[in-house]
Amino acid sequence: MLDQIKSGRGFIAALDQSGGSTPKALKGYGIEEDAYANDEEMFGLIHAMRSRIVTAPCFNGDKVIGAILFERTMDGEAGGKPVPALLWERGVVPFLKVDKGLEAEADGVQLMKPMPDLDALCERAVAKGVFGTKMRSVVNLANPAGIKAIARQQFAEAKRIAAHGLIPIIEPEVNIKSVERDAADRLLLQEMLAELDAWDGAPVMLKLSLPTESGLFQPLVDHPKVLRVVALSGGFARPEACVELAKNPGIIASFSRALLEDLRHQMSDDAFNASLGSAIDEIHAASVA
Repeated sequence: MLDQIKSGRGFIAALDQSGGSTPKALKGYGIEEDAYANDEEMFGLIHAMRSRIVTAPCFNGDKVIGAILFERTMDGEAGGKPVPALLWERGVVPFLKVDKGLEAEADGVQLMKPMPDLDALCERAVAKGVFGTKMRSVVNLANPAGIKAIARQQFAEAKRIAAHGLIPIIEPEVNIKSVERDAADRLLLQEMLAELDAWDGAPVMLKLSLPTESGLFQPLVDHPKVLRVVALSGGFARPEACVELAKNPGIIASFSRALLEDLRHQMSDDAFNASLGSAIDEIHAASVA
């Protein structure tokens, strides 16, 4: 798994929409909110969507080197097998989203909510064959104190995760709609480098918004303590996300919406697989450009 993530020529699929973002993901898939009566039915529908994706013939390690899962997806089955096992059979390295959502904004950022059950969740993930984790916080403004707090929190939690032998993906997302986006990118780069210089564990991964200035994050791509830098689409539609990604050599995609935007549950299997395959080809090309 380490070799596939380090050297694989592909990208990481983000299939980790949680409770708060699931209705929007289902709506994009063509399922309205009146199609389910409660959370269990909602999660059943999103699991069916994810199962359809991960069992599609084109979803394999040739172009998709990893996939980030929601906790319920990790615990579920697809194709009659536990999802992490099915993925790795196909050469796709499984990761798990571990954060519990965001705090209210303070100092221009949204920190992660406390994760009191993180150690127990990591133990379960290891037992299920998961390789790493992902956790997200958000930068809305170029506030030095807020961005420093984000970096410190992310690396503190990464230390807890790494203690279980898992590779943490650190995701301090810069809001691409922020009027202070470029300045926030630069402050984040500075704080990430400071935290990495103090990091004494196994390499970590970084998941970042595509920077306003192409190539700005090259010092992170080249850093000896960074296994891989991946990018979120952050609200860009797939064509624009791929154009921006290709301007940043060494960074690969970890797209969610931009990967899934053309898929609809009403599609026949042939149409679904063709649409997913086309999206995978486009994102793969931008990732290895």
